Amino acid sequence: MLLLANRPYRLLFSASAVSNLGDGISALAFPWLATLLTRDPVLIAFVAFAQRLPWFLFSIPAGVFADRIDRRVLMVRADVFRCLLTGGVIALILSLPSVPLEADPLPFVAGLALLALLLGTAEVVRDTAAQTVLPALVAQEVLETANGQIWSVEHIMGSFVGPPVAGVLIALAVPVPFAVDAVTFALAAWLVWMIALPARARPARAKMWPQVVEGWLWMWRHPVILRLAVMLGLINGFSVMTFTVLVLFSQDILGLSAVGHGVLLTAGAAGGVVGGLIGPKVVVYLGRQRALWAAMLVFPVPFVLIALTSNAFVVAVALFLEMIGALLWNVITVSYRQRLIPDAILGRVNAMYRFFGWGVMPFGALAAGWIVSLAEPDLGRELALRLPFAIGAFGMGVMFVYGRLKLRL
Repeated sequence: MLLLANRPYRLLFSASAVSNLGDGISALAFPWLATLLTRDPVLIAFVAFAQRLPWFLFSIPAGVFADRIDRRVLMVRADVFRCLLTGGVIALILSLPSVPLEADPLPFVAGLALLALLLGTAEVVRDTAAQTVLPALVAQEVLETANGQIWSVEHIMGSFVGPPVAGVLIALAVPVPFAVDAVTFALAAWLVWMIALPARARPARAKMWPQVVEGWLWMWRHPVILRLAVMLGLINGFSVMTFTVLVLFSQDILGLSAVGHGVLLTAGAAGGVVGGLIGPKVVVYLGRQRALWAAMLVFPVPFVLIALTSNAFVVAVALFLEMIGALLWNVITVSYRQRLIPDAILGRVNAMYRFFGWGVMPFGALAAGWIVSLAEPDLGRELALRLPFAIGAFGMGVMFVYGRLKLRL
């Protein structure tokens, strides 16, 4: 309650909630729109690849900008840009033929991928600045609580509220969820604009790459941070690989509609809420080190469950468990970084961390499409759609063993 009495934090909290409502709507609407254009898993994965590629290409420059430029202005501009780009998605939808699958899908998929790439670029800038600005708004001793609250509300709005809302809106008309998306980004920009940030010393002008090198050298001298970043990259790569084919898994194996798929995704959101709220308590009870191992122990379980089931309820339970583990990991590792990294280079080191931790995601998405496409002729459609989850389970198991042996906070 004390945190919510802090007006700048409350505005950031509210902006994160609204912005992630838009992200949650997009999380369902974008892949569902792609499946209306084509049933080719490679083309569908290509859209997901384009949306996440900016984390590989632009996360490091975004961190430099977050240290150079007013972080509030960066967030506002990014959300305004996302609002305008969402209007471009609506224009693309209105240009579609009445039966999209009967037309050549490549031009429309390419257009959707380009818009996804630009939206992802704005998201990189916005999220890098947002995570960098939090330590300036709250005291260090409440960082775990603040991160837990923000991660919880982001997952409530982004996964619990957004996807089922998107499913209902798609049922009304395909452009409607994107129109609502645009409104959420505009409102988030306004809320961030109202934040009064503490004054920061303006950094001296310098070339970008020497500043990047400075951030890299700091990370190299702190191997725990580097190890966490590389591990996060592999974990996210496996997660995105499975999430990319989940929309086809829902349609072809579970037989769900857009509304049903949206409700399914809310199970993950519920796990995110629980993980965000209990994460700080778990850290206190187990200690930071054991709590992190516990989160990693959970990671392989959801993929095993989904690989073996055709029951939507079991898939929902798996997504619930996955997000509990993910939120516990985030609460621990994000707070650890925010406390350890000096403010003057926080943007660059966070960006370098996300380069490793999130830069693998587009390749995980692309791998999903290729795995299904290559396996389908020999295994059939159903087993091919299950294969990425089996691979993810094995990979997450390896990550747990490595973390148990090598990771010490």
